[in-house]
Amino acid sequence: MPLTMASLQCDFMQLGVKTGMVLLLHSSLSALGWVCGGPVAVILALEEILGPEGTLVMPSHSGGMSEPGNWSHPPVPESWWPVIRNETPAFDPELTPTRLMGAIAETFRKQSGVMRSSHPSSSFCARGKYSAEITGEHSLSYSLGEHSPLARVYDLDGSVLLLGVGYRNNTSLHLAECRANYGSKHSEITGSPISVNGSRVWQVYEEYASNDEDFEIIGSAFEINRPESVRSSRVGETQARLMRQQALVDYAASWMTKNRK
Repeated sequence: MPLTMASLQCDFMQLGVKTGMVLLLHSSLSALGWVCGGPVAVILALEEILGPEGTLVMPSHSGGMSEPGNWSHPPVPESWWPVIRNETPAFDPELTPTRLMGAIAETFRKQSGVMRSSHPSSSFCARGKYSAEITGEHSLSYSLGEHSPLARVYDLDGSVLLLGVGYRNNTSLHLAECRANYGSKHSEITGSPISVNGSRVWQVYEEYASNDEDFEIIGSAFEINRPESVRSSRVGETQARLMRQQALVDYAASWMTKNRK
């Protein structure tokens, strides 16, 4: 049978989603099965559970608003780089679409009442009680670190819901990268088109070089060593995981410090 808002709510509540939560969602609509209403039904099902005291958060990254010399999925010819830097329109939180975030996140971005942070390539969207606090201050440099929506979710003791996706999609592990201390950690230069005093500029800034190749290993170790912090059950046709973000980030930062060379 197709999934409905009611059946999704039952599955979410069985997993542990509760009223008043700050919930950071990473999702794949296709993994769920056939949903009556598609991404809208998933969003509304979660929002009804969270209620007016809760806050729903999703990544709304737009990777095309970044340094083209760093692109690899797919890369573009070097002769294109100056054109892309000079001609890509400035990031607009209302207009710029997400990229590779999935149908649920892109639909959520356009919902009435959703607030979006200002980062041109690594923004987050939020709707609910703490949406302004989560999205309000997002630094251009080190965009997944201490001055990011991820850190504000951490401060609010929020939870992460992986819905049909794995730990490689879990952006909270990038916050752990920023906090960890390991030998290969370094910064790199990137850039994005932004609006400054009404004029489009290509702004250069720094980010930590990220590596998500061990994220699945970290996630498996986290579930083994912190089982009290993770719940897993079926939602529709996929496996879902709900976890405390603080526990995940603290564990992952310690793991990276010990195991990354």
